[in-house]
Amino acid sequence: MSSCNPISTPIDTRSKLCGTSGTPCEDPSLFRSLAGALEYLTFTRPDISSAVQQIYLFMDAPMTSHMHALKRVIRYIQGTLHYGLHLYKSSVSTLTSYTDADWAGFPGTCKSTFGFCVFLGDNLISWSSKRQATLSRSSVEAEYWGVANAVSEACWLCNLLLELHRPLTTATIVYCDNINAIYLSENPVQHQRTKHVELDIHFVREKIALGHVRVLHVPSRYQIADIFTKGLPSVGFTDFRDSLSIRLPPASTAGVY
Repeated sequence: MSSCNPISTPIDTRSKLCGTSGTPCEDPSLFRSLAGALEYLTFTRPDISSAVQQIYLFMDAPMTSHMHALKRVIRYIQGTLHYGLHLYKSSVSTLTSYTDADWAGFPGTCKSTFGFCVFLGDNLISWSSKRQATLSRSSVEAEYWGVANAVSEACWLCNLLLELHRPLTTATIVYCDNINAIYLSENPVQHQRTKHVELDIHFVREKIALGHVRVLHVPSRYQIADIFTKGLPSVGFTDFRDSLSIRLPPASTAGVY
């Protein structure tokens, strides 16, 4: 596909993949090989994490629609071939996380997809896009699971920085765009609709009480983690991709031998 027409986003915003759409893929081995290569590429291209995560769910029995989705990712890569994750020198030593969830967005099972990204200063150092293993009975529950996973990742990174003799002196900021999930992280009153996430609730509240974490609200238009949970329009996707520091390399100096 080196001569394919490029496309601006890796995921179609109009529909989502399901396990029964289309006919069986003609060459499942090729599908699995390409999906594995794309999974490896996510180490330096977080912008395709959500698309690859969806494709990976159908490795056992890929359909033609899944192959079309995979080829769409390749078309996107073709148009952004020289893009990559950039890291810059920064004097800021704080952890900032963004977390989001697409509640019941997976066709057929109604399972949710959550994603998060963690910045050390201005540099993206950790990210994830996953389908939740169990059903969430409310959007609050799905969002709170995302918060708990982001807090867990932030705690692991704090311990890693401590072992590297670069301990953090300020609390990790976790941004979430769901007001109820933020209230739940601070309010000790248990709600019936969230009884299945009590362990996560106590875990997050303990970190907040110790001053290790602060969970704050961010408007949806600034929720960078959206890029890890769903397909976005071209303009929004490009803005969030730039916020992740996924850019073209710096222009080379003319006249260098």
